[in-house]
Amino acid sequence: MKIVETIPRHYLLKQLPSPTALVDSNNILVDASDSWIAHFELGTNNGLGTNILDFFLKHNSVNRKELEKCLSKTKRYSIRHKKIDGANTKWYKSTFVPWFDETENMVGTIIQTENICQEVEKEKELEHTKNLLKTKSEVAKVGSWEYDIASEKLTWSNVTKAIHEVPSDYEPTVTEAIDFYKSGYCRNKISMLFHKALEDGTPFNERLTIVTQKGEERWIIAGGRAIKKNNKIEKLFGTFQDVHDQVMAEAKTKESEQLMTTLINNLPLNVFVKDLDSRKILVNKSECDYLGTTPENLIGKTDFDLYDQEIAQISRDEDLEVMRTLKPMLGRETINVRKDGRSTNFLTSKIPLLDTEGKAYGLIGMSMDITNLKQKEDELRNLINVTAIQNKKLINFAHIVSHNLRSHTANFSMLLDFLVKEKDEKEKDRIMNMLTHASDNLLDTLENLNEVVDISTNVNLDKKSLNLSENITRVRQNLSAFLEKNKVEFRNTVPSDLTVSSVPAYLESIILNLITNAVKYSDPNKSPFIELNAKKQDRTVIFSISDNGLGIDLDRYGGKIFGMYKTFHNNKDARGLGLYIIKNQIEAMGGNITVSSEVNKGTTFNVYFNEENQ
Repeated sequence: MKIVETIPRHYLLKQLPSPTALVDSNNILVDASDSWIAHFELGTNNGLGTNILDFFLKHNSVNRKELEKCLSKTKRYSIRHKKIDGANTKWYKSTFVPWFDETENMVGTIIQTENICQEVEKEKELEHTKNLLKTKSEVAKVGSWEYDIASEKLTWSNVTKAIHEVPSDYEPTVTEAIDFYKSGYCRNKISMLFHKALEDGTPFNERLTIVTQKGEERWIIAGGRAIKKNNKIEKLFGTFQDVHDQVMAEAKTKESEQLMTTLINNLPLNVFVKDLDSRKILVNKSECDYLGTTPENLIGKTDFDLYDQEIAQISRDEDLEVMRTLKPMLGRETINVRKDGRSTNFLTSKIPLLDTEGKAYGLIGMSMDITNLKQKEDELRNLINVTAIQNKKLINFAHIVSHNLRSHTANFSMLLDFLVKEKDEKEKDRIMNMLTHASDNLLDTLENLNEVVDISTNVNLDKKSLNLSENITRVRQNLSAFLEKNKVEFRNTVPSDLTVSSVPAYLESIILNLITNAVKYSDPNKSPFIELNAKKQDRTVIFSISDNGLGIDLDRYGGKIFGMYKTFHNNKDARGLGLYIIKNQIEAMGGNITVSSEVNKGTTFNVYFNEENQ
């Protein structure tokens, strides 16, 4: 017979890779593998013959009664236990299996113990992840749902139930779940999406309204997708998020934005917002109307795209200063010149836009069109100036009237006194002649004063467009005998087609007085020479008349040339009234007159006709 070699049980158990121990029916350790002994750190003292309870009860999380039950049972049973050594904790899992002999009698227990530290750590991580997800779900109000096609069972998570305001033990059907959606569009939409997902697995994510069990309407986002196995849909899984507060906040924000937009667009101001590069990122209706375009054509544009280069650079420098210093620019008068050359006066304010850290990320600007106000201001200033001049003239006129009439009345009074006292008839006749001359002089003075008053009080001047050259010719014809007698030489270079805006009678008076003045004050040692010329400059026509006469000492008489009854030469025909009258006539038409002169060389008068408001 062939001899079969057997291996001793102890030696075989010792080499088992899985930590294993044998315990008899009295719970005495009969044998154990080296790896099992190492788990319990028995060392050289392998603990054989010791009650197994002594080893396990040294570990934590072990209950004596539970352990005794494991050792006495005829079925497999497992427990977890741990050993704490200072800061280190080791987790084990021991499985108890009945030990039978050849006759199937239970003689003890086989124990297999394994280190499950990694498994426990993974379980902890998994539990932590579950808790984290649960917390996030509760905070974000995001629940879940699952529908099993085979069992037709719909399952809601706790958060989903809380959103629906149903009890935690509530188990809905598909029909009940759909009925929670608001009747009409929302209910029809979710029904269609759910059945579409069942048919072909089309995913969905839709914002809809539900009515909770307590009757409250709430906005939610319902999402779902199919889960397939072997290309067959087995389940539908999805999320259920409460977004009611968010939707309400969005609605309020939109309402506020609409209110703000309505307010900004109806302000009588140009409102704009710029970024750090001075690009417009928001404009209101007034700004668009001013630039004659739409918001889409202005967003992203800078002032260099819209205005004159110089004006745009000034605006950019203002923007940089406001954003650098964080100080607003308030109520500054600015001028915008568009590409087409049209200019507008604005009262502009620029305020820096600050982020949460106090840094500028742009600015908001507001401009009020004050062009009409500036025009009115200029008109008012001109009116004030005219009023001041008129007042000055009035005071001067009052002085002249007072002085002249006082002189005449004093003369009359003396002559009458002489007449009353005189006995000689011849002397009385002489005094009567003197009274007659005095009366004539008084009438002349009154006529002169009336002429001045007529000019100063005539505010409704009827200005017409008159040919200047033709009017000069007409005056020369009227003065032909006077000019021929004085042998006056003329040079007229006034363009034949040049017109001026003037009152006809005033234009004739101006030309007549300037020509006759040039002849009256001619140098007796020279042949009189008069040169006339004119040119148009902007909105003004400049008419010049020059002579080679006696000239005027402007240093001495410059401030009195246009005064009433002011004469500067011993000319018997001089009354000192002509220049005063034509100056009033010219100013009454919105013009001006200047003089330049040198003694013994001649004089030039420049008349500036105002061509506006013809």
